[in-house]
Amino acid sequence: MTAPSARTTPHPDASTEDRAQDVVARILARAGTAIQASGDQHSAHDGDQLDLDERAALRRVAGLSTELEDVTEVEYRQLRLERVVLVGLWTRGSAENAEVSLRELAALAETAGSEVLDGLLQRRSAPDPGTYIGSGKAAELADVVKSTGADTVIVDSELAPSQRRALEDVIKVKVIDRTALILDIFAQHAKSREGKAQVELAQLEYLLPRLRGWGESMSRQAGGRAAGGEGIGSRGPGETKIELDRRRIRTRMAKLRRQIAGMAPGRAARRSSRRTGAVPSVAIAGYTNAGKSSLLNRLTGAGVLVQNALFATLDPTVRRAETADGRLYTLADTVGFVRNLPTQLVEAFRSTLEEVGESDVILHVVDASHPGPEGQLTAVRDVLRDIEGVKDIPEIIALNKADLAEPETLARLRTREPGAIAVSAKTGAGVAELQAKIAELLPRPAAEVDLVVPYSRGDLLHRAHTAGEVISTEHLAEGTRLVARVDQALAVELDAAARAAS
Repeated sequence: MTAPSARTTPHPDASTEDRAQDVVARILARAGTAIQASGDQHSAHDGDQLDLDERAALRRVAGLSTELEDVTEVEYRQLRLERVVLVGLWTRGSAENAEVSLRELAALAETAGSEVLDGLLQRRSAPDPGTYIGSGKAAELADVVKSTGADTVIVDSELAPSQRRALEDVIKVKVIDRTALILDIFAQHAKSREGKAQVELAQLEYLLPRLRGWGESMSRQAGGRAAGGEGIGSRGPGETKIELDRRRIRTRMAKLRRQIAGMAPGRAARRSSRRTGAVPSVAIAGYTNAGKSSLLNRLTGAGVLVQNALFATLDPTVRRAETADGRLYTLADTVGFVRNLPTQLVEAFRSTLEEVGESDVILHVVDASHPGPEGQLTAVRDVLRDIEGVKDIPEIIALNKADLAEPETLARLRTREPGAIAVSAKTGAGVAELQAKIAELLPRPAAEVDLVVPYSRGDLLHRAHTAGEVISTEHLAEGTRLVARVDQALAVELDAAARAAS
């Protein structure tokens, strides 16, 4: 995309203004973004990618918006992101940090199906409490929207309800903040029943304090002498329309919470069955579009959807894998993270994130080719810190997309994170080293056995090979002599079988 002219707030320092203009120009040119310009690239390990074909079969059609010119005339508006203008504040830090944040916002907007037309980056010490960007900048933004024909403005922050309304009143088009944008992407990509319920709950939590009445007719309650002095018989409806909507939303939220809670026993039962079989688990966590699904496909051949987009996969996927010595374990792909992940989503997806807290090893995937990989590390760990039990679980840092990353970046990340492994899910480089590291950190069976298993109990011998660590076997006349490390439950069964045969 050719970059339109960038606009910034005038600043006494001409060099600062030039830097801000350069930032916006690079963002709109999409150079160096987390979404690579080469598009989706798949390897033989990614399978047929039928889910990707299904997603591509439905696309948003531009130019079909029915938005009114004055957005204040409408109470409810479906979130349709088509032609958008980005707005960001550069309040602190370097120009590069502001650039990375707006690049990510542009990538999020394109993932939601919109076309980025223009952008404004304002240098100020703090957001304006009224319109977030100030009245003068809001008027300039209105001119930009009118000249470009945009129907949506996306702000790179979470707006207070009053700020969003004030900004909409000035620019006369729909205003969406970063949180609403992420929620819209989640709503598009959720497929499972649980995922859809979690997204809907997060959307309702976001919408509840932002309901907007339709003029005074929807918020006025008249009764008694207040009703023009008419008294009895002229009272208003009692519950206003906006209050009725709020009550309905709270009722729906309560129902969704019950549904999500009702799905918890099923997840617990599946985890319990894996625990009963003494199968260790590895949870894949990381920033969105870091290549978690690609790495899962490379390690297990799962054929999970792989797309060059943010939040391409939301529903957790659990697949079997095995170490070089034959020990089985499970790999669980979890939802991706992002900077300033909406708190509504963190709460709604807490049940999904339980997979991380219940795992034996966390495989933390980092996009080493991203402009700010250290920010990715911090953002993911900020979320994981709130999950119970995570601090006691060993973590492996996988620097993915090493084939695209600069050698200096890889060296810097390895210095910051000793033990990090550079891998490429696309080429397979470093995958063998990663598998060896996973095998090293997986919990080892606690009980050591040295006994003879009768030939009639080959099922126990098979379980020892798959769930335990076999040191040696020897075939004797009365059975198979097994020296191995297994879990306590299997050790009891093996001992009983050996005693029964003796």
